[in-house]
Amino acid sequence: MSAAGKVGGELAPVFVALTQAGADLAADLRAVLPNALLYGKAGRVTGADLRFEDFSATLQAAFLEGRAIIGIAAAGTLIRALGPLLADKRVEPPVVAVAEDGAAVVPLLGGHRGANDLARELAAALEIEAAVTTAGDRRFGLALDAPPAGWRLGNPEDYKEFAAALLSGEKVTLHGEADWLAQSDLAFGQDGALSIQITEELGAPGPLCLVYHPAVLALGVGCERDCDPAELADLVETTLGQAGLSRQAVAGVFSIDVKADEKAVLDLAASLAVPVRFFDAATLEAEAPRLANPSDLVFREVGCHGVAEGAALAAAGPQGSLVVAKTKSRRATCALALAPSVIDAVSLGRAQGSLAVVGTGPGDPVWRTPEVEAAVLSATDLVGYGLYIDLLGPLAAGKTRHGYELGEEEQRVRVALDLAADGKDVALVCSGDPGIYAMATLVFELLDRGENDLWRRIDIKVTPGVSALQAAAARAGAPLGHDFCTISLSDLLTPWPAIEQRIEAAAAGDFVIAFYNPVSKRRTRQLAAAVEILKQHRPAATPVVLARNLGRPGETVKLVDLAALKPDMVDMLTVVLVGSSETQRVSRGGGGHWVYTPRGYSAKAKKKSEDAA
Repeated sequence: MSAAGKVGGELAPVFVALTQAGADLAADLRAVLPNALLYGKAGRVTGADLRFEDFSATLQAAFLEGRAIIGIAAAGTLIRALGPLLADKRVEPPVVAVAEDGAAVVPLLGGHRGANDLARELAAALEIEAAVTTAGDRRFGLALDAPPAGWRLGNPEDYKEFAAALLSGEKVTLHGEADWLAQSDLAFGQDGALSIQITEELGAPGPLCLVYHPAVLALGVGCERDCDPAELADLVETTLGQAGLSRQAVAGVFSIDVKADEKAVLDLAASLAVPVRFFDAATLEAEAPRLANPSDLVFREVGCHGVAEGAALAAAGPQGSLVVAKTKSRRATCALALAPSVIDAVSLGRAQGSLAVVGTGPGDPVWRTPEVEAAVLSATDLVGYGLYIDLLGPLAAGKTRHGYELGEEEQRVRVALDLAADGKDVALVCSGDPGIYAMATLVFELLDRGENDLWRRIDIKVTPGVSALQAAAARAGAPLGHDFCTISLSDLLTPWPAIEQRIEAAAAGDFVIAFYNPVSKRRTRQLAAAVEILKQHRPAATPVVLARNLGRPGETVKLVDLAALKPDMVDMLTVVLVGSSETQRVSRGGGGHWVYTPRGYSAKAKKKSEDAA
């Protein structure tokens, strides 16, 4: 895997540019990080995903979120901005400085968390050499505390003392096979005072001995439905301990596909920090000749003669072998198989499959939450209205897109569920908040119909977004400061009499009302009817906010009186906020008015003053 695929945690890396020249260089370097965002200085940089005024605050926010940062700026500028946050190098995200003219690339922070590798890739794109200063990298061509994928250092607490001895000239004896070590510039010798062990067993770690565990153990598990996760976890830990095997050598947790939603299995993989993969019954049954404990009872129940042993062997491959046969607790089983080389767990079987129903906000990337961004970045497939996917910009790079038109809502949700049931990580993209007049409701409605049992095995999450009503209210001031409600004026799915009843109730209750879907080309009478109802309950001068195209080019926010509100003032891209009888206007600098709905603080202050008197 390239450095670009490893750095930056779950959030998109960011290029930070102070000038247009820096932004242009970042655009060229996006070939290394296609998902990266561009943060640009307001007034100096065009085409940025996020425009900032305060450089230090913006850089610190990205750092605290755990993003990889590529600053197109002087190294000192970046260090001074991040200095107050520097505490623990083990958790610092990668920070790389790139000269504006492309003449230098320097990893500043997070060297062994991806910054060194990222700097090398950026430098290669610029046809220069990265200025890597980490001692181990410079002397030996590798970082012993950051082994390659598929390997784990069993005793990182001993690394510092070991590295000091190594840099002072001590030789190393290598026990076991590891090409990445053998091909390095380490000073190997049979009589070395230092040693490195390569083993799937616990080994003998210490200040003079580093123990590396290759991911060569396949952990197969089975359990009864709704097994206590603690029972399975205890069984596995006991089994590993009795066999003298390291949990660090476990490549993945493997089971049968009907357990794809089993909490005990999923929690076990999470606790071991390894992938979890599932095989169908036919794949497991193909391992029947190699099973130590075949069971006709298991075959009658799930279609194969062994789940734990079969899954372990299927994952270890044809050259693998059982090292621990099936062990049992009251409701769970596990087995371990040893592979001849590192197991690439993510390439085996099928993942659980996930569906993230994401709300991207009104449009501007600055309104997109980090949780949504992480869900999109981790997705293999994006499903949604084509415009909403387009608005993701660089975040959509490299993803399989499934774009649909308006009116195809049920089709796109079915596609998203089917893809997730097939083991894909899917993001169902909605604007605003996915639970407000969007796709989240339809996802659960289709689940409730019970059309496809496979859908119930999916890991489903709903990630909130900034809704259009929140964005409109923020642009206007604080019209939602007291009780409010939302009503959709579209009668395509809800009969007009029901909508009319809700308008009457909201008007009588004196709620601030956010009207969604106020008009369309063929539907204009509903807003006019709503206005007539509201006029019967609140003053003609009630403030009405018309917010259109929020967070996108051509955004407009207008303030009119209720009496002046006409259907031809709005369209389907407009949110209409109608104040209550208490909603007020207050002059704003530069002309116009803010709008707010008081909660009664003035009355409370007045009463407090009267009581004091």
